[in-house]
Amino acid sequence: GADCIATGHYARATCDESCHLLQAEDDNKDQTYFLYMLGQHALKHSLFPLGGLTKPQVRKIAREAGFSNSGKKDSTGICFIGERHFRDFLSTYLPASPGEIQTPDGTVIGRHQGLMYYTLGQRQGLGIGGVAGSEEAPWFVAGKDLEHNILIAVQGHDHPLLFSGSLEAEQLHWISGSPPGRAFEAQARCRHRQPLQDCKVVVEDRFMHVDFRLPQRAVTPGQSVVLYSNGECLGGGVIR
Repeated sequence: GADCIATGHYARATCDESCHLLQAEDDNKDQTYFLYMLGQHALKHSLFPLGGLTKPQVRKIAREAGFSNSGKKDSTGICFIGERHFRDFLSTYLPASPGEIQTPDGTVIGRHQGLMYYTLGQRQGLGIGGVAGSEEAPWFVAGKDLEHNILIAVQGHDHPLLFSGSLEAEQLHWISGSPPGRAFEAQARCRHRQPLQDCKVVVEDRFMHVDFRLPQRAVTPGQSVVLYSNGECLGGGVIR
């Protein structure tokens, strides 16, 4: 029976003939990436009171109001699983299947604990020591061979296999109800807090093709790509 719901997400919304999801004033905290699946009905009844404030301003207001958590450290975890290690959370629901870590040419350089525990571009937690004949440079996850349960790793933060010039996405959602056109220019991000990247978008019936002006690092299937134009979140889809 409520008229609206207010949420602490850093985002803004305006409604005239239709509703628009806008980036927050605090670009460093903008959370519209997580909200791109909202539609017209939801936005019409949503309030974002933090959208026009920076995080320091919010802390100041909380401190002046006597809130005991006004100085609490920012959370970087996944809010819906609580204070649990992410690997422990996954192992509760998915059986781990250890396997080999290989270079792109098939050289075995280590063992992984289960492909589900790793993401593209990841450096930490690989457990790869010194490899004979290789440089003393850090290793990064560059791919997953699901069929053979192999984790593919490469050396160097800027290895070519970590970059993609384009992507395809499915499960599309448009906040206005439809895309701005079958082909259009926009900006995109493939993860939270990534700087917006110039791109060209071509929309087919159930998927879209996104071509980036500059190659993007660690584009990951299963994550979302979210599109923007002039500070407005247009919608997005799941990278395939």
